[in-house]
Amino acid sequence: MGMSNNSWEIIHISGKPPVQTDQQPTVNVIASVIDPKCANTLVRKLNQIAPLENLRHVKRVRKKYLEGGETQLSVILCLAEDDIKLDTMPKDVLQLVNSCQLSAFTTKVCKYAATSKDEWEEQCKLWPTSFHPPTYNIEGIAGFSAEDSKLVFSFIKFALELARSHSDGVVNAAVVVDPSFNRVIASACDGIYSWQAPRDENSKEMPSLQHVEPLGSNLFANGSSSSVQLHINGSPCDLKKNTAVSCLHPQWWSQQQLSSSSCYWHPLRHAAMVAIEDSAARDRHLYPGTEHYYEKTVPVDLLQSSTMGSPAKKQKTNATKVMDSETAPADHLCSQSTRPYLCTGYDIYLAWEPCIMCAMALVHQRIRRVFYAFPNPNSGALGSVQRLQGEKSLNHHYAVFRVMMPDETLDGVGASP
Repeated sequence: MGMSNNSWEIIHISGKPPVQTDQQPTVNVIASVIDPKCANTLVRKLNQIAPLENLRHVKRVRKKYLEGGETQLSVILCLAEDDIKLDTMPKDVLQLVNSCQLSAFTTKVCKYAATSKDEWEEQCKLWPTSFHPPTYNIEGIAGFSAEDSKLVFSFIKFALELARSHSDGVVNAAVVVDPSFNRVIASACDGIYSWQAPRDENSKEMPSLQHVEPLGSNLFANGSSSSVQLHINGSPCDLKKNTAVSCLHPQWWSQQQLSSSSCYWHPLRHAAMVAIEDSAARDRHLYPGTEHYYEKTVPVDLLQSSTMGSPAKKQKTNATKVMDSETAPADHLCSQSTRPYLCTGYDIYLAWEPCIMCAMALVHQRIRRVFYAFPNPNSGALGSVQRLQGEKSLNHHYAVFRVMMPDETLDGVGASP
């Protein structure tokens, strides 16, 4: 479905799709329009004589804006019985209605509290409710500051430029960032086929890391930028024609013919997977010898036992300290005691929403936040088709955000769903 956007925006993608109000369980309540001057007195009395014990998420008072700028207040008097008759109101409530000369009516409210912001917005169309964000503390779920927003836009811009820089046209790109220092840890494009030999796993060659310059203030002065445009050979690129994007077309590689013996295929080398591999290569370079340290720390019998998987994981996690803002390395070799555990606490920026394979890999890597620019209507795992971030059975959950950009920055890309 088309959507027009005229400014930069970061949208939180909750772990559960919004439920339309006509599909949410509701209960009947008796309400009445009231005089705003009597609102406080009425609410206090109603909370005493008819508390909404099982509807604590429902706001007692609803404010409605009428034509001409006037406001109208309505208050929930009590729950309605199954037969929905006004004369079934509790005696105390009925006395209050008569004394204040209220005109009661019946209406519906949502029975359960919203589990996401999208669901909450749907509930409020029926009657106002309250919404409490998830208890886990991940920055951005409740909103971004202006400074943090600029950093997000800078890194997503870097991912887009990386996506269009590939010699085979537009592909997916991934940028892993340490948010403690706003430093790029690894960056990569789709690598399902390459004209180079596969990298030796024992190689200690550092991946090429590019420096991200902050976006200029003029970019945000008018909320747009003409530099973030994906083109192939100077012509605009259509999302539907981006067959080289691995997460969009997972089977595309199998339909191609090798034109040279120097080209090799690897269907699992999506951008996120390659970025994870480069991050691991960086760790091996900065923290040599730690593989043997892990092997000595975790008993072999625990690693081989399927019935004791949790203890093994716990000991492996505790085998080394997770890098923090004070012990993080610069560009020199560091001691094994400061090696980060996988990608714990890192953010990843992707041009396209990842597929289920890449999204699950990011769970295993303990990624903190995932940002993407374009949805993946074919096999998206974080909002378009599935919502892996809301799977309760997983032992790690990250926050997911989609970065919306001005239409003029995406001219011809066809990526605004």
